[in-house]
Amino acid sequence: MQFNGSDSYVSTDDLSLAVNSSVILQRPLLIKGEPGTGKTMLAEEVAASLGKRLIQWHIKSTTKAQQGLYEYDAVSRLRDSQLGDADVSNIANYIDKGKLWEAFDSEEQVVLLIDEIDKADIEFPNDLLQELDKMEFFVYETGETIKAKHRPIIIITSNNEKELPDAFLRRCFFHFINFPDRETMQEIIAVHYPDIQKNLVNEALEVFFELRTVPGLKKRPSTSELIDWLKLLMSDDIPEDVLSNRDQSKAIPPLYGALLKNEQDVSLLERLAFMHRRETR
Repeated sequence: MQFNGSDSYVSTDDLSLAVNSSVILQRPLLIKGEPGTGKTMLAEEVAASLGKRLIQWHIKSTTKAQQGLYEYDAVSRLRDSQLGDADVSNIANYIDKGKLWEAFDSEEQVVLLIDEIDKADIEFPNDLLQELDKMEFFVYETGETIKAKHRPIIIITSNNEKELPDAFLRRCFFHFINFPDRETMQEIIAVHYPDIQKNLVNEALEVFFELRTVPGLKKRPSTSELIDWLKLLMSDDIPEDVLSNRDQSKAIPPLYGALLKNEQDVSLLERLAFMHRRETR
């Protein structure tokens, strides 16, 4: 079984090679790249392409590594003991299985997504070294060792908000998703909107890539934002020539709210437009 993209996901040769290499090496695949470049969607498409169940563990700033293994609810057990519950002696009733336990316990190989690992604190990756390396962990409350019945295909995403520990990186196969070039972007658009007019795509890409080159932008528009923008441009309520007849002296593109996500970038483009108008007088 090999991953080569799908009808709904454009995978470059380098990305497909990275996925298949991590499977062969049985190492987690660490995917980095700009937000909106399809890192999370990759795990979904790999699972669908290989016919495997996807287990998703979305990391937050408050997430602890232990939560991926299990959590022991001592408070509920204490409460039940006070109420005279007969099952209080069975500690297993008070253990909530985490996503790693679920993946390890599966009767078939699964794809495990650990999404945005860089959101957690710096110790989070180190706390999972043993589990991801040995594919097992110990449950202290019950005295049992949980071993993976089938080694899951693990995909870990990061937006590069913080550096990950070297010991963790050594255990991963790494791939950085470069921002798509114009040709690849056209393929991506064709997947989402197969019937879109070519002239609209060309005009939209011209504006989009020009916008990404503006120096000083706090957040450059991503692939997902381009897809949203095109959806708006194809709306029945929007004139077909909204791009071809746009005022070239204005740096802000029509329907910019789909592309720009903060007021600083809007102000920057307004200033650039003002300076351009002064220079052309």
